[in-house]
Amino acid sequence: MTSRWRKNADALARLVRNHEGPLTRELVRKPGRFGLGQVPSRLAPDAVAHAVCGYCSTGCGLKLHLRDGEACNVTPDPDYPVNRGMACPKGWEVLSPLDADDRATHPMVRDADGHLVRTSWPEAMRRFVDGVRSVQQAHGDAAFAFLGTGQMPTEELAFFGALSKFGLGMVHGDGNTRQCMATAVQAYKESFGFDAPPYSYQDFEESDVLVLVGSNLCIAHPILWERVCRNPHDPDIIVIDPRRTETAEAATQHVPLRPKSDLTLFYGLAQALIERGCVDRDFVAAHTAGFDAFADFVSAFDEARVVAESGIDAPAFRRLVETIAQGERVSFWWTMGVNQSHEGVRVAQALIDLALMTGNIGRPGTGANSVTGQCNAMGSRLFSNTTNLLGGRDFTCDSDRADVARILDIPVDRIPDERSLAYDEILEGVREGRIRGLWIVATNSAHSWIDQNDFRSLREKLDFLVVQDMYASTETAEMADLVLPAAGWGEKEGTFINSERRIGRIRKVRRAPGEALADFQIFRLVANAAGLDDLFERWKTPEDVFDLMRALSRDRPCDLSGIEDYRMLEASGGMQWPVPESATRDGARPEQERRLFADGGFFHTDGRARFVFEAPRPVAEPTDDAYPFVLLTGRGSSAQWHTETRTGKSATLRKLAPSESQLEIHPDDAIACGIEPGGLVAVASRRDRLVVRARVTTVVPRGAVFLAMHDARTNRLTYASFDPYSHQPSYKHAAVRIESVTDAG
Repeated sequence: MTSRWRKNADALARLVRNHEGPLTRELVRKPGRFGLGQVPSRLAPDAVAHAVCGYCSTGCGLKLHLRDGEACNVTPDPDYPVNRGMACPKGWEVLSPLDADDRATHPMVRDADGHLVRTSWPEAMRRFVDGVRSVQQAHGDAAFAFLGTGQMPTEELAFFGALSKFGLGMVHGDGNTRQCMATAVQAYKESFGFDAPPYSYQDFEESDVLVLVGSNLCIAHPILWERVCRNPHDPDIIVIDPRRTETAEAATQHVPLRPKSDLTLFYGLAQALIERGCVDRDFVAAHTAGFDAFADFVSAFDEARVVAESGIDAPAFRRLVETIAQGERVSFWWTMGVNQSHEGVRVAQALIDLALMTGNIGRPGTGANSVTGQCNAMGSRLFSNTTNLLGGRDFTCDSDRADVARILDIPVDRIPDERSLAYDEILEGVREGRIRGLWIVATNSAHSWIDQNDFRSLREKLDFLVVQDMYASTETAEMADLVLPAAGWGEKEGTFINSERRIGRIRKVRRAPGEALADFQIFRLVANAAGLDDLFERWKTPEDVFDLMRALSRDRPCDLSGIEDYRMLEASGGMQWPVPESATRDGARPEQERRLFADGGFFHTDGRARFVFEAPRPVAEPTDDAYPFVLLTGRGSSAQWHTETRTGKSATLRKLAPSESQLEIHPDDAIACGIEPGGLVAVASRRDRLVVRARVTTVVPRGAVFLAMHDARTNRLTYASFDPYSHQPSYKHAAVRIESVTDAG
């Protein structure tokens, strides 16, 4: 590494550690000035492969430099339309987790003494099939369920869901996308008629007003913040968030609303815009339904109510209204601060309603735009066969089941005719004894699920737990009866679908260690061991499944049928759905960056979008005298990812992240609680108590504290409430108390 790059790494480390200094403001406003994320001038080895990153939903293109056929280095791809030569710290270190010492390298089974011991693949498959059939014979097919992930390629997700439901007879299965994207999915379905994020990343550069809600974009999605920084229109950037995050620090307006008061704020914003005459009446009349009822509903949300319930002062509210009213190209963006809420679906739809009523959709620089979490959450949403039948269909619809049966050439009675239970309902089924077996693939539920202690207590109610993962050391794998060793990103083939609906390739550029196999090959082994080879005769390779996905999507909103093969994807720099066959006929290619609804047509049968709204509801666990603080949780730094199962394996990323957990607390609250900066502090909810270091800072408002979600202990504190429509957990609000402790204590 050159001296210049050491300086850049030091600058990035300071960015991670210092949330409030002038360096942060400069880095997040003008990252190019420091050279961060740029391609180094000297590139390593001989051959190069191209793939999209395997961390977040941004979907950056990477160049994988090969030596003797295996990747030994990585640089961002300057020609890929998503990142244009940029990469965040995780992207630069994407190969490091493959070399970890704790990789799962052989199947392991729990012996009579309770220890996980090495076994062979044939024995592991025998144990798997016997375990599944034993549970199903004793308690019914629905007693065995599965939990998947947004981290696997779409082809593997489709195979996993089809094998589980059509082959093994499992009725219920869900994925960890329930924890990040279910709210946006439900909101889009109800409002637009299909799960359809409407935007292109180009809209970050075309807006003159960007409204970021519950989104710390420059930390959680740094490359998307780079796209904002490229905007030539000197845009107003409005951040609506209780915390003064890095993104809020760089914004032109920070709206520090009271936690979970956002629905009142957005209804009040709609009312104020209606009063100002800012409704695009022509668009509303031609392309929407329900506006008059919506306008009547929000009339009760006047400025006085907004100020009283949100904690925002009147001048700040008026400035917010004025900025949006004057914008010609306004885009609304949200992430987990909205999705992970007890009423997240209605909050997301309030943003959709604002975009619809002002005509800010279908045009450059506009939209009601959810930024996805995981690298392939979109693939999971459309093709994992969990709560949606393949291709966004409905399990309860006779014609949808018949359509899938015809395309896959399988008996229609193989397809369940009921909707799957959601993640929380599956776990409730375990609690009640209705579900007795689980197959968990590529997700660390024992760390990430809300109210962690409760999840772990459910283990004793399972007769058989199978965990399939890259690592044998995860909290979930350590609980398993059977561990199946899986390959990771860089050790398998397939595709991901990113936030802007772009399908991109991943490549096998490393051999998986030991006897670990791609999840796809493990599913092939399961199908063989269960006597299902004939049913899955057409599912031999990932590209075979991609061809099935093309057929399953034909003439649907998510149409992929015009993507002829993987080579077309690579040559095109990825392709955004929809890509119907007509779009690529006679060598034609769709534009690289496209948005939906330019013609004003939506996916409901009448072609109109819906205004959806509902009165705000109180939080499930309000603060009180015993637990007076609101606990907020979220991303700690751009060098950390979820449960740190992978990022924790990189020495470089560990240096860029805080070395130990810190509780952010406002100076006034710290004084009142007798807490010194850097001192030990106990934070307790009604569920557990943990001790961390105090970070005294004005980043958090008075009355609230913040913990990063990456600490395995954080979800011991969170309160298990769920949005009633999306079933997404509300990680962002729990009541806690704070007290100082001595180092000795």
